[in-house]
Amino acid sequence: MDKGRGLDLIKQKLKYIDKTYWTVFILLVAFAVLELFSASSTLAFKSGSLLGPVWHQVRFILVGAAIGFVVQLLPSKIVRFGGYALLGLALICLYLMIIPGNPFVSNINDAERWFKIFGFSFQPSELAKLGLIIVVADRLSQAHSEEELVKLFYQTLALSAIVIFPILIGNLSTALLLSGVVFLMWFLARVPLKYLGGILAIAIILLVSGYFIVEFGFVRAHRPLGGPFKRAITWVGRIDKFLADDDVPDADDDYQRTHATMAIARGGVSPLGVLPGNSVERNFLPLAYADYIFAIIVEETGIIGALVLIVLYVVVLFRACNTSSKYADYGAMLMVMGLALMLTSQAFVSMAVAVGVGPVTGQPLPMVSRGGTSVLVTSLYFAILMCVSREQNEMQAQIEQSRSDSYEDVPEIQLEG
Repeated sequence: MDKGRGLDLIKQKLKYIDKTYWTVFILLVAFAVLELFSASSTLAFKSGSLLGPVWHQVRFILVGAAIGFVVQLLPSKIVRFGGYALLGLALICLYLMIIPGNPFVSNINDAERWFKIFGFSFQPSELAKLGLIIVVADRLSQAHSEEELVKLFYQTLALSAIVIFPILIGNLSTALLLSGVVFLMWFLARVPLKYLGGILAIAIILLVSGYFIVEFGFVRAHRPLGGPFKRAITWVGRIDKFLADDDVPDADDDYQRTHATMAIARGGVSPLGVLPGNSVERNFLPLAYADYIFAIIVEETGIIGALVLIVLYVVVLFRACNTSSKYADYGAMLMVMGLALMLTSQAFVSMAVAVGVGPVTGQPLPMVSRGGTSVLVTSLYFAILMCVSREQNEMQAQIEQSRSDSYEDVPEIQLEG
């Protein structure tokens, strides 16, 4: 293909890009830059640079936008092939991380979730989420009968267990989110309910049993828990705090939630909050720029800003439903729904924690919270959603053009009289 023809092909594809996804993406970036400028004041103080922390994040955002622009022009079949490669890489990193004393593991915020190589740190769990959703969607789409679907259900169940196990060791909330999304994908693929019910029952039994074993065997007995599940005491402790009867959080026991609650209360005084740049709680929340950024958003932009942000994530889900309902490629439909469900569910979990209606999870707000891996992977989510939507728009245009041409080819009938 010569250069001129390649440019014409790109221009042709650009006619069908999804403007709705791009609008949401740009607005989320605007929220990110505006709020990170305010919420990262502690990082600015430590670094001695006012714009340093924001510029660091903007660079990741620009790379993410470039990724989105390129990937949206690719055929979705290439994206699905890339999902297998991405999942393979993530699995290697995840299982290397559970080896004791691994020098590639980086501990940040008392959690060993980062894989460090050549001076660059990233979370393999983020890559695994994306890769598993793509692969599960592709595998389930191969079924042509209920018998084949059941076989593929067991295959994807085994694969999901292999992927989720190492994630579970270090990050319970991510493991549960990913499990929930895969479960919904099985439901959308019409896996028989008796199989789904069995999996759900087993999962509930394991989770409840695990909670009581840790609660009564270690937390209340004041015994340390070693081994790969040593963080289980932290998880149970967070659930216990959330279920406690105290209406007012204990500042000594739950410092972050206390100041997040104060930020939200302060922002609720006015529908527009205290306006950007006037946050007080950003100086007290250790992770104001990450896990609790939604609390700062509420403080500075009030109920109006919070509702706008919620609507943006809801638009992503509804747009995905609209695209998948019209798309002829079953695998692409499942992939789109899986990615949209992961994006929106993670966003709502993060916001729920910030406003105090859920236990602490450590889930970032997609595209808004500070974090390089999170921003790049979220950009890939949007890129794949835009890729499938662009193909759908292109296909619709071709169908309409074909209908128009067929009408023009009908010969005129001369009536005698």
